[in-house]
Parts: sequence; structure tokens; C-alpha cells
Amino acid sequence: MKQTGDLNLVKKINKSIVLHHIRTDSPISRARIAEITGLTKATVSSLVNELIESNLVDEIGAGESSGGRKPMMLLFNGTAGYAIGVDLGVHDILAVLTDLTGKVISEKRVLHDNASVEAVIQLLKKTIRELIDSAPESVYGIIGIGIGVPGICDEDGNLLFAPNLGWENVPLQKYIEDTFNIPVVIDNEANAGAVGEKQFGAGKDTANLVYISIGIGIGAGIIIKGELYRGATGFSGEIGHISIQHDGPKCRCGSLGCWELYASEHALLEQARQELGEPAQLDTLLIKAEAGDKTVIALFERLGYYLGVGVVNIINGYNPEFIILGGRLAGAEKWLMKPLLNLLEKRSLPHPRKLLNVEFSQLSDRSTVLGAASFAVAKFFASTTVSVDRN
Repeated sequence: MKQTGDLNLVKKINKSIVLHHIRTDSPISRARIAEITGLTKATVSSLVNELIESNLVDEIGAGESSGGRKPMMLLFNGTAGYAIGVDLGVHDILAVLTDLTGKVISEKRVLHDNASVEAVIQLLKKTIRELIDSAPESVYGIIGIGIGVPGICDEDGNLLFAPNLGWENVPLQKYIEDTFNIPVVIDNEANAGAVGEKQFGAGKDTANLVYISIGIGIGAGIIIKGELYRGATGFSGEIGHISIQHDGPKCRCGSLGCWELYASEHALLEQARQELGEPAQLDTLLIKAEAGDKTVIALFERLGYYLGVGVVNIINGYNPEFIILGGRLAGAEKWLMKPLLNLLEKRSLPHPRKLLNVEFSQLSDRSTVLGAASFAVAKFFASTTVSVDRN
């Protein structure tokens, strides 16, 4: 029994390797896959035939020959199924429907006032249902749902603590799976954002990066040697709660002087309220800054300075190759970047800074939803259901 089990495991691993190269390198030939992986041509051919029968791979005709018979080229079938990615924000829900390659098919954004956990979850379910109903016909249908949340969650998809939402111990994965009977992955929104940047954004060619999600709060996703770093117990990245002022104001997390009290969207809006004498929204502030409002521009520049204070700690502490700043505040890059870089030049250690690249996300606020959808896709491909038995 053990030998049979081992052989089945080896076959599953090899099949996963072959599919990975077709997904990332297609169009590609069987011979090229064998060359890259070291698997025999017969093994590759057998596994490819199974993937074709599973509707995950298509043959698209002959490619260029380097001598001899032209190779038959293979292409990953990204429309064999669809995934849903969700960014559950403090004041809104952004959700996308993607194909298996991460291409966005449709998108929905809805606002909420966080009146209660139940009300937000009902709105979340309604948003997911609308995307499911909009999905094109496909072999596998909706293969999974990934949700990025602004807080700490465990391996079972329970949202343990989300200070800016005011939620504790919410079994979010169970709620969504029980409603849709579709596999669900729950993860921290900054972790999802880091994976989104690594797969689809500026971090594609970077092995060591830190993605900083700037929203109502601040979180970070850390990629080390190409892999998401989760920490000893899975809770790494709560960088918004490093204290930059030891006797500063009290944070919702219970500590004092946390970075996100000075450098988040919430901090910006609170400062704007004090300066302008009335409540303000980020979109309104961006419009005013674009029109040349010096008071508002100064608010953004102040925020850029405080962003730099925290980024210095990340540079000195982690020595990443790449720091990517994302979230809705990416739209204020033109006013944030200069004070941020000025502070880095003055305060970060010169050797870690030497080869560092700091950028705002080109994915804007889509980093998290794309990463969340990719979590769902990864779970689908890792499951034993991806086989010819599915048809």
C-alpha cells in the first residue's frame, strides 16, 4: 500500500510541475517541458494528455522547429474555470471575477457603514452572488473564493481580530462556504496584496519584497525568497502597529503611538477634518490637490513624511529588494513620494538602501483582490479534484 501511495504522490507532484510550466511558460512543447523539468518525454506526454482530458490544457498547433519534426505547442486553458477575489475593507467591499490566469472578467465595489458584522456579511454574500451569476459558462465553474481581510485570521478562516473593523472571532470562511458550497480561502489583505504584486504587478521579478497596504489602517505582506512569510504562528506583517511614538495616542489595537495613527488613510482624513473644519473623503482631497489646493497638498506631504518613518524601519529591519506601497492612497503618489524618499535618504542605513527600489503599486487598489483570487486558484490546483475524474 505504501508503495502505491508513494507512486500516486509522485505522479501528483509531477503533474503539478508540468501544469505549472504550462501555466507560466505557454505556449510550450512537451519536449521543452521535459528539458526544463528533467522528466522523461514519456512521463511528460502522459501527464499532458491527462491535463488535456481535464480541459486545463489545449494543443494549439505546431511551433517552430529547431531541426526535425515541428513540436506541438501547448497552451493553458485559463477559461476552464473562474475565481472570485474579495478585498473586505473597513468602509467598502471590492470584488472581482477572474479567470484561472488572473485576468479580471468583472468587478464590483460596494460601500458599507460597518453597522454590524451580520449586515456586512450579508452585503458580502450579495456581492459574491452577483459575480457568480455573471460568470461565463466553463468546465469547472467557480472554483473558489479568496477573501482578504484587514486583520488577523487563523488557518481555519476565522477572523480573530480586526481592530479597524471592530470584529473579533468571526468564522468568516464557514459563513461563506456554507452559503455557496465553494472552497473559500481567508487571509490577511496585505498578504494577499503581496502575492498579487508578486504574480501580477511590479514584484514579478523580485524574490524579496515587502508590500505595504495603506488603507484605513496599515498592513504588510512579506515575500522572502519568492515565498510569502507568515511568521512562527501565521500572524506576521502587522507592521501598522509598530510604535513610532512611545507615548503617542492610543491605537484601536490597545498599544500607543502606532504607525497607522500617523500614516494611514484614517490619519489623513482626521488631519484633514481638523485643518479644513469639516469631514473629508479621500476622493475629494485628491481632486483638491490636483487643483493645486496648497493646504491639501501639505496634508499629503505630511502623510508622505510619516510613511517614510515606518518604511525606514522596514528597510533597516528586513533589507528587502523592493518595497511596494498600495491601496487607495497610491493615487496620491505625486505628493507622497518626494517627502517619503527624502526621509529614506536621511534616515535609512546606506547599505540596505543601496539596491532598494521603492514604488507605488501600478495595480492601484487591485493588489489584494488579485492575490485573493490567486489563493483560490492555488487551492484548486492543489486539490485532488483536478483530474480526469472531474469530467
